[in-house]
Amino acid sequence: MAEVINMPRLSDTMEEGTVATWLKKVGDKIEEGDILAEIETDKATMEFESFNEGTLLHIGIQEGETAKVDSLLAIIGDAGEDISSLLSGNTSEEIKEDVIQSDSAESKEKSNEPKSESIELPEGVIVVTMPRLSDTMEEGTVASWLKNVGDEVEEGDILAEIETDKATMEFESFQSGTLLHVGLQEGESAKVDALLAIIGPKGTDVADVAKNFKMSAPDSEEKNDAPKQEAKALEQPKITPKLEATNNSPVTNSNVRVFVSPLAKKMAEEKGINLSQVNGSGENGRIVKRDIENFTPSTQSASVGKFVPTGQEDFDEVPNSNMRKAIAKNLAKSKFTAPHYYLNVEFDMENAIAFRGQYNSIPDTKISYNDMIVKACALALKAHPQVNSQWFDDRMQLNNHVHIGVAVAVPDGLVVPVVKFANEQSLTQIGAAVKDYAGKARNKKLTLDEMEGSTFTISNLGMFGIESFTSIINQPNSAILSVGAIVSKPVVKDGNVVAGNTMKLTMACDHRTVDGATGAQFLQTLKGYIENPVTMLV
Repeated sequence: MAEVINMPRLSDTMEEGTVATWLKKVGDKIEEGDILAEIETDKATMEFESFNEGTLLHIGIQEGETAKVDSLLAIIGDAGEDISSLLSGNTSEEIKEDVIQSDSAESKEKSNEPKSESIELPEGVIVVTMPRLSDTMEEGTVASWLKNVGDEVEEGDILAEIETDKATMEFESFQSGTLLHVGLQEGESAKVDALLAIIGPKGTDVADVAKNFKMSAPDSEEKNDAPKQEAKALEQPKITPKLEATNNSPVTNSNVRVFVSPLAKKMAEEKGINLSQVNGSGENGRIVKRDIENFTPSTQSASVGKFVPTGQEDFDEVPNSNMRKAIAKNLAKSKFTAPHYYLNVEFDMENAIAFRGQYNSIPDTKISYNDMIVKACALALKAHPQVNSQWFDDRMQLNNHVHIGVAVAVPDGLVVPVVKFANEQSLTQIGAAVKDYAGKARNKKLTLDEMEGSTFTISNLGMFGIESFTSIINQPNSAILSVGAIVSKPVVKDGNVVAGNTMKLTMACDHRTVDGATGAQFLQTLKGYIENPVTMLV
């Protein structure tokens, strides 16, 4: 009986997919587990494996063509089998019936089982689910697997790198055994508690465990984003007679295939790197993660804007990443729950400029103005704990420790690594920490511990030439300082107009915890440190 293979839903936000490459052609023998094609989704390019055995009888979507989820992707059956009824006038209901008839009685019976019923686990088998790696995490994406099916796993081994709404984190195993099953391929997303992997004694058959896995949440049949089950083509196929050819891939400008890992391809998309310009260091020239991280674009590869004819409306849609959705949720909550008000000041930067020049004259020493501002804020916060506070419905928490969050821009949005006990650190220690965090942020390697616990936040756009701006408070902080550029301008000193350098700062405060006078006093103390930076060394 021929099996209809539909375009699978390979991520929670995927609505359509593009066939990047077919790795099998019509007439080829297919074994269960063979890679049929590489499919581009809204998040990554992933290898799509077959869950059926037989001969590839028909390809419904050619390379470069795009189709909606559940559209006819391919048909697998016996060599020479007549599939004309599946391709001609049959309705989707008839096709669905044919597909369902090919399933076992157990599959039919399972579909009618109550959600509370679960299959008994074989002895020693452990089901590993998608972990909640941050307090705001609702779903995760497998960036890369560090273990393959069949590998021995020891307690403490790193199983995979998982991308959350905040960062990409290593996920370690708390069990020992053999990796028997992988529920999500690299680049695929699923809700927290969805099937991630199965570990147990070598040789244990866990096919039924994976097939019958249910999330504990209500309506899990609709919410569980297990791509392997969706790829079984049990949903109604929607045969699209004409498919639109698109090319969303940054791979190459030619028809030459580029071998690249899914994680490397996703990183290239985020950084706008043309993979045809990257030399792969992996097996057979395959482009891997380190090649993207170490890539330096040539001067000849300047990006060219998309051509749009005059008078024609045009737009591109970019799917929201987990990080972007978290930013939208958290900042909207802050803006509409915390009563913001803003205090504006302008500091004289002459002494700060001279101080930085002298400090950086020390061999192997380099600090930035931002490092000086972090240190100055930390010292000022010790003198004004009301600004270094948190709001709760029944109380205020005045923090005696100072953890400064430093906003860092990344391709997906914004992350805020935290310099812990900043008031106790030297300028060079703060500079080294901020530089390290910025590099980790760009490579999505920040850990949860490095992004949690801030008591005050600094956002600096001065390096972009922005003179002044306002920010939204990074809750649960009570204030955030927006730092502008140092500007050369005429200033009045001792009654005379002279050349000077000034910097504008704006502090957004939560009026529930920081009154206007309190915020003003903090900025006066900060002014003393910034305009006389040598006092920070005392």
